[in-house]
Amino acid sequence: MFPQVRIVLVQTFHPGNIGSAARAMKTMGLENLYLVNPVSFPDPEATQMAAGASDLLEKAQVCTSLEEAVADCSLIIGASARVRNQLLSELTPHQLGIQVCEESRQSEVALVFGRERTGLHNEELACCTHQVCIPGNPEYSILNLAQAVQVLCYEVFQASQQLPQTCEQEVRQYPSLEEIRGFEQHLEKALEASGMLRGASSKSLTRLNTLFRRARPDVQELGLLRSMVSRMEKQGLALQESQNKDH
Repeated sequence: MFPQVRIVLVQTFHPGNIGSAARAMKTMGLENLYLVNPVSFPDPEATQMAAGASDLLEKAQVCTSLEEAVADCSLIIGASARVRNQLLSELTPHQLGIQVCEESRQSEVALVFGRERTGLHNEELACCTHQVCIPGNPEYSILNLAQAVQVLCYEVFQASQQLPQTCEQEVRQYPSLEEIRGFEQHLEKALEASGMLRGASSKSLTRLNTLFRRARPDVQELGLLRSMVSRMEKQGLALQESQNKDH
């Protein structure tokens, strides 16, 4: 039902949680499971807890980093017990379901879940385009990993039943994480060539990258930005060459 939506579990400690997550996915029509450095996989406990969803375990993709698992995704949503990154746009579970269904029509989408005890680290949240928190009892809001997977998969399934199957207007296409990383590297080279990235000014790069991530340019807008950066890089290199000749 959702060929372009993947569930990504990061460093899951208990193999039973992997199996339970697979079961939760399959009941809602999701089948693409990615595992980032699981402590134990494959494992008999995972197969036992999958309860009929062992086919998802058999074709699960095992990756060595989150960036590898989501490199080709344009919408990457990190699940967290609380807002962890003020720079990331926050979605409610209901909003998540709608956005996942809309964007997965033409690009890859990932829902990312962290470790059972510590969740996602800051550098892993930096790979995400959005974050989502599942509201609950403020005195005890801790969900089991598989329960969290079930809730968000349910929202995706529900949204798919309510949204029209065809879009009246074209959905904006967003670049993948790999393309965003390429732009950030290109921007750094251009800033170095122009002389803007020196000493204390190097902090500007992080701020600029944050600005572009928050703005979330689509594919065409990113192409325009890359053209501007290329022009800036060429001018910077030409200026350096001229200065070297003068000396």
